[in-house]
Amino acid sequence: MTFYFGILLALACAVVTQLGFLYKHRGANAAPSVDFKHPLRTVKSLFASKWFAIGMGVALFAWLLHVAALVFAPLSVVQAVLSTGVVVLAVMAERIFGFKVDNRQWWGVALTALGLVLLVITLPSSPGAHAQYSVPAMVAFEAGLLIIGTLLVSGPRLGAPSQHHGVMLGAAAGLLFGVSDVAIKALTGMGGLGAILLSPWLFICILASVIAFYASAKGLQDGEAVPVIAATSTAANVSTIAGGIIVFGDPMPSDTLGMIVQVFAFVLVVVAALLV
Repeated sequence: MTFYFGILLALACAVVTQLGFLYKHRGANAAPSVDFKHPLRTVKSLFASKWFAIGMGVALFAWLLHVAALVFAPLSVVQAVLSTGVVVLAVMAERIFGFKVDNRQWWGVALTALGLVLLVITLPSSPGAHAQYSVPAMVAFEAGLLIIGTLLVSGPRLGAPSQHHGVMLGAAAGLLFGVSDVAIKALTGMGGLGAILLSPWLFICILASVIAFYASAKGLQDGEAVPVIAATSTAANVSTIAGGIIVFGDPMPSDTLGMIVQVFAFVLVVVAALLV
């Protein structure tokens, strides 16, 4: 019963998360440009925008739902359920916020949803909400995502096309949110508040969340709403599902067909990212 309660919490989180992103996009574009060299001034200007502040409030509620879901269900399962938010994003963006979602983006969203659904149905059943993890795998995984996220943030300085920087920042934010989610899952298995406060994963969670905050805000300013938010959500979902498997030992398909479907699902997500 607690497993299915975790699924319901994750579904609610999927909807609320996308709503928060759309509010933050509206607010970020009404605020001065994000300046990484002046972080405090940037935070002040962003929160001075009413819609961004509302979006952060909604995002905080979504985060609480996410943490609660992680308490009751495995990491990879929770994140797979959250993947439904990509479809919710396109619908809300067009119907509620008035953004134009063209046919190519609809195809991208549909392929993303299909790929993530295939990942969901090929994940073997794992009703336990275990938080045991491999320390070497945790260190390697978190460090790898932090490095990739940092490289994406620095894209134009490394020669990447500047017109795609908004989407790159969105993807960077998603990967860093993935770092935070994996760390949070580890913290849910700690014995008490004292152990959580002394855990290095709390520091990693905070660090990744702070960097992701600035990368996401800047990405929302530099790019269109649907592509940037979709990149953020997809990167967060895929990286966190991978974290559940690599770090926490969430089960993978044991049959050849299941493995083939998962590879196909990953290819769909990559193609969808190019379309969106």
